[in-house]
Amino acid sequence: MKIGFDNQQYLEDQSRAILERAAQFDNKLYLEFGGKLGYDFHAARILPGYDPNVKLQLLQKLKEKIDVVICIYAGDIERKKMRADFGISYDNDTLRILDDLREWGISVCGVVVTRYEDQPAVRTFINRLQRRNIRVYTHRAIPGYPTDLDTIVSDGGFGANEFIETDKPIVIVTGPGPGSGKMGVCLSQVFHEQKRGIQAGYAKFETFPVWNLPLRHPVNLAYEAATADLADVNMVDPFHLEAYGQTATNYNRDVEIFPVVRRICAKIMKQENLYRSPTDMGVNRIGFCISDDDVVREASTQEIIRRYFRYRCEYLLGGAERNAADRVKLLMDELNVGETDRPVVSPARQAAADATRDPRKGCDNFYCGAAIRLPDGRVVTGKNSPVLHAAAACVINAVKVLAGLPDELLLISPEVLQSVGTLKHDFMKSKRISLDLGEALIALSVSVPGNPTAEIAMRKLADLNGCEMHLTLLPSPGDEAGLRRLGINLTCDPLFASSNLFED
Repeated sequence: MKIGFDNQQYLEDQSRAILERAAQFDNKLYLEFGGKLGYDFHAARILPGYDPNVKLQLLQKLKEKIDVVICIYAGDIERKKMRADFGISYDNDTLRILDDLREWGISVCGVVVTRYEDQPAVRTFINRLQRRNIRVYTHRAIPGYPTDLDTIVSDGGFGANEFIETDKPIVIVTGPGPGSGKMGVCLSQVFHEQKRGIQAGYAKFETFPVWNLPLRHPVNLAYEAATADLADVNMVDPFHLEAYGQTATNYNRDVEIFPVVRRICAKIMKQENLYRSPTDMGVNRIGFCISDDDVVREASTQEIIRRYFRYRCEYLLGGAERNAADRVKLLMDELNVGETDRPVVSPARQAAADATRDPRKGCDNFYCGAAIRLPDGRVVTGKNSPVLHAAAACVINAVKVLAGLPDELLLISPEVLQSVGTLKHDFMKSKRISLDLGEALIALSVSVPGNPTAEIAMRKLADLNGCEMHLTLLPSPGDEAGLRRLGINLTCDPLFASSNLFED
């Protein structure tokens, strides 16, 4: 796989830029971390060579100078908002972030629940943290935020928020996703610090859009695609253009809120021209570390196609509006690409067509095809059958190819398949006895003691990390979880796998 991004250069440049920004203030900087703190697979997909955990590496590099505060919006806890790439809710993702930071040796001062309204589900979350000796702060909504400046910058506004004690010069304020209240927490802290006589400052660490790449560069278009459900739109930063005569890329929400944020910062920090544009607020060196523009352009274009499939599937499942997919389709048209420009789409659809002609009838209501592209560019397909889901068949076929094993070789013994099928049907009362990917991988591991080639094939599973796959139907939970754990980037056609409304 071609590399288009210098991760080591980014780690060095970004850490230096953060330290330089902190030095501009009274050695106390509140840095709002936008995007994902860890496991940033979007960035890794569009910038080949980018380590999904480079931000955690960055924090570890600076750990003697930083504290971390995690924010989560109470409303996201209440409605169980999900992080799609992990398939977990924001409250559980907050727990995962806490564990990750602990493993990396990075200190966390506490968790802030923003816009708290005494919701029972939120109270349960707070209790859960507190009973594990994690400090939790609650900030309530400020009336008139963010436009009523006199109320916001007062003892009844930011001053009413509980102050979070920190002792390091740089405080990283992060959260599980957008809308977590990070900026409000940062500015609230700066207000309290100023009252204590500390000239603290505020800055943003946003990864996308990349300010020094052209507005319609595919990397920036991929950000638009990723946030199409939020209706984010990239735009030229008009404040930066006016102040410096230079074109910089930003996005609508940052540009729209900037006049308010500038006024709040000026009122708190008594510095009228601290920042002249939203781009000035940012600390982002990512655009300077692209080593091969052609590689990242192609990778970003592929990500836009992925997002198109995702939004169409989410619409079918009721989790998104149709206009999100329509927005991404316009981006695809702009780049002159379509669904089949994703290399695994046509082979998967052909596999599904072949499945319908297969005389062996599957137990599913509909037939499914799958295709995966291996690291060397070869495409391997699979289709559903009475014993395996299409995703499982495809992965089994892929590891055979990687191990140089003949296609007709059985890696999972028929006895094991029959035993698992009996367990599902007779004891677990499942209507579907064919094995999903998660079940098939367990069956593969069980087959190892009696089949040495199964072990050879199983060791090739690690080589599938980062590979691309397409399914012609929506995956079962077991297929989706298994593919996620293998690190396979999945897209699907927006079609249900069964006419049943509920799948066991």
